[in-house]
Amino acid sequence: MDLVEVIPDRLHMLRFPIGQAYLWRDGETLTLIDAGHAGAADAIEGAIRSLGLASERLERIVLTHCHRDHVGAAGELASRRGAEVLAHGLDAPVIRGEQPVPEPVLLDWELPLYAHGLTVPQAPPTRVDRELKDDETLPFGDGAVVVHAPGHTPGSIGIHLPEHGVLFTGDCVAGVGQVMLGVFNADRARAVESMVRLAALAPSVACFGHGDPLTSDTAAVLRAAAESAAQAEAEPQARAQA
Repeated sequence: MDLVEVIPDRLHMLRFPIGQAYLWRDGETLTLIDAGHAGAADAIEGAIRSLGLASERLERIVLTHCHRDHVGAAGELASRRGAEVLAHGLDAPVIRGEQPVPEPVLLDWELPLYAHGLTVPQAPPTRVDRELKDDETLPFGDGAVVVHAPGHTPGSIGIHLPEHGVLFTGDCVAGVGQVMLGVFNADRARAVESMVRLAALAPSVACFGHGDPLTSDTAAVLRAAAESAAQAEAEPQARAQA
């Protein structure tokens, strides 16, 4: 696992072989956005300690959606440290193991990537202490706003820190090579709509579920990528109606 500083003394990315999580710091109080794969708890705690911080100060784990590479270590970390686990109400039953993971509608070029992603260990059923709703404000980052961003999964969310210009997009947006719509979407059209909504927040820092954070010309790049995705989604419909 790699530990990458995004904002000094505030934000670090924890990068796993597949996927990543983010550690936000309010003084000595810590919030984890996503939790990597099953078995990653020791590595996450080691990363926290390497920053001179105490893993006992992990107060909450916010899950952007229900997929195994984002949920995996949440339960173990929460049990160790008493952290609260938060997720959108539509994905919470999947995270708890009460409902199956929603199947993506895969494009041809996504098939080998998806097969590779299945090499990540299956996430164990994980408790969700608080079910989130759109536009709810959470007590970190001077007011973190939940942005329901369905499409990748029904309960996918972004987390916006308007006071800091930071946006966590989950897997709605990807930054692997270029900024683009995330892959493996259960509902691609809704995912595009969600990407457009997230881009409209015009952050100065965008943190993706996969790929390096965007810290330069962020609002313009994100807006252009969202417009491109929306155009690509609209073209087949226009041809069908012609």
